[in-house]
Amino acid sequence: MNSLKSVFSARSVAVVGASPNPEKTGHTILKNIVEGGYQGSIYPINPKADTILGLNCYPSLSAVPGDVDLVVVVVPSQAVPGVMDEAGAKSAKGAVIISGGFRETGNNQLEAEVLDIAAKHQIRVIGPNCQGFNYTPQKLCASWPLVKAQGPIAVISQSGTVGATMEMWAESENIGISAFVALGNKSDVNEIDLIEFFAADSNTKVISLYIEGVKNGSRFMQTVSEIGGSTPIVVLKPGRTEKGRKAAESHTKSIAGMDQIFDAVCKQLGIIRANDITELYDYSKALGLLKKPTGNNMLVVTSSGGSGVIATDMAEENGINVIGLSDELKRELRATLPDHCVVSNPLDLTGDATADRYKKTVQIAAKDDNVDFFLLIFGDPIPGAFEIVQELKQETSKEIVVCYLGGGEVEKEEVQKMHQHGIPAFPTPERAVKAVKALLSTKNATKGVNNFEFSNSSRVG
Repeated sequence: MNSLKSVFSARSVAVVGASPNPEKTGHTILKNIVEGGYQGSIYPINPKADTILGLNCYPSLSAVPGDVDLVVVVVPSQAVPGVMDEAGAKSAKGAVIISGGFRETGNNQLEAEVLDIAAKHQIRVIGPNCQGFNYTPQKLCASWPLVKAQGPIAVISQSGTVGATMEMWAESENIGISAFVALGNKSDVNEIDLIEFFAADSNTKVISLYIEGVKNGSRFMQTVSEIGGSTPIVVLKPGRTEKGRKAAESHTKSIAGMDQIFDAVCKQLGIIRANDITELYDYSKALGLLKKPTGNNMLVVTSSGGSGVIATDMAEENGINVIGLSDELKRELRATLPDHCVVSNPLDLTGDATADRYKKTVQIAAKDDNVDFFLLIFGDPIPGAFEIVQELKQETSKEIVVCYLGGGEVEKEEVQKMHQHGIPAFPTPERAVKAVKALLSTKNATKGVNNFEFSNSSRVG
């Protein structure tokens, strides 16, 4: 834990292989560290340049004055052992090895040599063959693309592209991330180390995980069990089919294992499993920003009758109870709402609905003990939606889930305001309901989990 804290909160960073050429990865990473707003010391390392991006350049790590906490390595693989020795001499706490050409290409011996040097100097290694990391609380983007928006989601990904997609979606929606870490070959730092770290990180509310295999099954289970559900985990693990499993094994030489075993482990430990990248994002968004409803009874309030029907089907298919309304609640609602509103569940406020009509409806229904939470579907351009949702969240302890669609420019403005204030909005009824299902599925992990049978490599799925 302390060793990883020293990495993510590094006071100085050297980019070995920094380049003045904008087309080179060594330039992109240096530029993102600078433009991301990192406040520590930055040392570009390139023997053929005097300055890069206005920073004094050094011919080697050895030439840097003082210690270097973090070393980002973007040089050919054969040069990496020498860089690691120099990093040890500079008292480096961590190394992010972007370079490929190690175990993923069959060069196991070179990767082992790098690890031996790192262990000798007590340097934690992220990678090799990875896309680096981005830790927004420290404004340290030793990766690409540059994402600055800080939010509740820590993305841990064995695929750089999947992780980058997650953080870009989060930034585009003004939700943000706490971190993105690309595992690469996970020769040293792996998903279990990072789950431990981010579960204790006050900036992180949910851990979003893309993995193709778990390195140590028993430790994975023990770690998640000890977290006890305090930080929810959403996982996307490909390899559900035989061909998918083989593709995963060839990608980073992970042992994908049996999907059925991994699925059983997730269910026992309360890990939420996503089937695709969109679900991974939606579930992470919901778990990072919403609280778990106290029960399973949902009231749908909509201006779009069709969207309400879609939400009802999806809820029924996912075990969410679209409750019938009591006679008393119906009487109260009919006394307040226009005659053309359909007082049932879904509760159709019709196409002339205003934000205030939603507000009055929820205020009345929130007093009904049979209603556990609301799904508000804004299916038209409805100004003021953000304001009334914000007010209702302060008035009632019952969770309010928002779907906004079909609203044009008004929708864009309202959703942007919601996200800026930590209120997630989903673009379709299906995605909203599935996110609620994930929210309802969270639970405290069982202490002293049951034993599962693993292969000799002790890898889960």
